[in-house]
Amino acid sequence: MKKFLSAALAAAMAFSLVACGSTPSSSAGSAPASEGTSAPASASEGASATGGVFKIGGIGPTTGGAATYGNAVKNGAQIAVDEINAKGGIQFELNFQDDENDVEKAVNAYNTLKDWGMQVLLGTVTTQPCLSVAPEAAADNMFLLTPSASNVDVIAEDNAFQVCFTDPNQGIASADYIADNGLATKIAIIYDSSDAYSKGIRDKFVEEAGTKGLEVVADEAFTADSKTDFSVQVQKAKDAGAELVFLPIYYNEANLIIQEMDKQGYDALIFGCDGLDGLLTIEGADLSLFEGVMLLTPFVADADDEATQAFVTKYQEQYGEIPNQFAADAYDGVYTILAAIEQSGATADMDASTLCDALKGAMTQITVDGLTGEGMKWAATGEVNKAPRAMKIQNGAYTAM
Repeated sequence: MKKFLSAALAAAMAFSLVACGSTPSSSAGSAPASEGTSAPASASEGASATGGVFKIGGIGPTTGGAATYGNAVKNGAQIAVDEINAKGGIQFELNFQDDENDVEKAVNAYNTLKDWGMQVLLGTVTTQPCLSVAPEAAADNMFLLTPSASNVDVIAEDNAFQVCFTDPNQGIASADYIADNGLATKIAIIYDSSDAYSKGIRDKFVEEAGTKGLEVVADEAFTADSKTDFSVQVQKAKDAGAELVFLPIYYNEANLIIQEMDKQGYDALIFGCDGLDGLLTIEGADLSLFEGVMLLTPFVADADDEATQAFVTKYQEQYGEIPNQFAADAYDGVYTILAAIEQSGATADMDASTLCDALKGAMTQITVDGLTGEGMKWAATGEVNKAPRAMKIQNGAYTAM
């Protein structure tokens, strides 16, 4: 049954931007707290008394151009699984499959995980593959919690939920932040019209910009078949006198656009969304060109709260790099699944469909304090309500604004 988004979306859009220093409060080294979600002792004990293991499947790109996203999700989820398993009680097993950011391979990965015995899907990571997998999961009544696929159509059915913001929320929040902080009034947009993620954010940004006194002086599109030469789009933005270039796109294309801006001597502000979280991982890139780039994200690794720092330290120790927001969303995703299991009293011997019914009923009852949001709650539409944070690249690192 299709979900009706309007009321919940309006409520979700009411969130306000917060400074990065205002991060969730947790005990040092502890997992995100699930406030108000504790199941009765008998339910929690029942979940582990079977001696079984809940099988979580993951799908995302661990190779190819979007591998930064998929590997971050895989790593962040694994840290959470290991922490939960070390405590005893409810146990998880994670099986993560590479889809190379390809829709056909994502569906194949989903079928592979079904054959393995998957009971819950954490994924997919990127939007286009998730739009292909979501109908399969709905038909199977498989519980789907995506950490980062942000298009609203991903959660069109009642088995699907998001840890990340929806595209409309990102577009609206970006326009609000730019206007409310007086960053610019003349805006250029460069977006991928062939990508649901990019177009979804762009459409809502344009709509909100009109209500906030922002003038979109250049609105330039590219497609998946024409994303290597951005000279025309950049020249049009420059000629239009845009003071800020809004990039609701992924980091590889953003890198090429920023290089072209430098080549043309075009010194405008650059603002993006979570897709830009990956710029600093591009091998061989001139990081100095990214100085001053701004983006909205639910997680900033230099936040000084204990939970964030414990996660960052553990991630660096295990994987040799600083985690991005995709890793944090995945970490929160696993703990959200745990909270829903505890709330519902689900057991590991349930088949996927029975477990899905239990979890989707629990999702609207839980509140989770995570790395990417304090007091996160979910509407029946599948949307999460939490506040984004703004960050800027300074001295080759992400810092809070």
